Amino acid sequence: MQLRKLGRSALQITPLMLGGNVFGWTANEPTSFAVLDAFIEAGGNCIDTADVYMARVPGNKGGESETIIGRWMKARGNRDKVIIATKLGNPMGPGKEGLSRNYIFEAVEASLQRLQTDYIDLYQAHKDDASTPLEETLQAFDALVQQGKVRAIGASNYGANRLADALHISEQKGLARYESLQPRYNLYDREDYEHDLEPLCEKQGVGVIPYFSLAAGFLTGKYRPGLPLPTSARAQGVQSRYMNERGFAILEALDSVARSYHATPTQIALAWLIKRPSITAPIASATSVEQVRELVAATNIALDDAAVAILNQASKRRH
Repeated sequence: MQLRKLGRSALQITPLMLGGNVFGWTANEPTSFAVLDAFIEAGGNCIDTADVYMARVPGNKGGESETIIGRWMKARGNRDKVIIATKLGNPMGPGKEGLSRNYIFEAVEASLQRLQTDYIDLYQAHKDDASTPLEETLQAFDALVQQGKVRAIGASNYGANRLADALHISEQKGLARYESLQPRYNLYDREDYEHDLEPLCEKQGVGVIPYFSLAAGFLTGKYRPGLPLPTSARAQGVQSRYMNERGFAILEALDSVARSYHATPTQIALAWLIKRPSITAPIASATSVEQVRELVAATNIALDDAAVAILNQASKRRH
């Protein structure tokens, strides 16, 4: 896979990132190791996780995904060959959330320990923290960069105004800036990103690594009208958000384009994202080696303008 520069940072990542949000949840440790191995063997180099993964699973406390990735890197001895992106800010327990200076310093040490490394390639604010001044957050991130504990910083789930303010503060104060944005973005969820965030990211040279690239599995095509819901942990959420007239029209378009490219709907949905000029690399997760192979194959599909037009037309917002 050809590498892409992430924002203005020194990080070079493949056009597909492997999501770690299933490690310690729907993928146990042996399965997670197999998935990680398959991704690296296929040429991938970037793995996205967060400290809070997978705190919502009964019996977990958070940090399980980072811990599994850390054990895998130690077992494989490949830390220098992978780009690790993780996040902080979501609740990890009483008093353990947000983007204050003190908590950032506390959270990074915990993530470093779980990942069994002395640096994080991309450290991201998982969500905006309106209770902490942006300058305080950015000064703390900048200190981590200066200390060599973090190579680059990014933002996740930021609105356009707050991201613009953060970029302005970094420029004015000479601080490390957010080199990436991680928004919810896929063929169905388009409006929020494309309206305000995309122009800003393109103008400021911010890399974009969208999550929910497959709309929580809906765009894989396994959710169809008249068929039973898959036995998935996400099925109920998918049903309420995506299983509607517009969603099914998108699936029909994916089916049509997939047939012409001898591909799967999953691969076409990812190829659409990979082709979009503002996108650096979509994030997608897998719970089997077979799924990894399907995901990676999307990086070899170059959609033509006609295919993109079909997908764009089907996914237009219907008012």
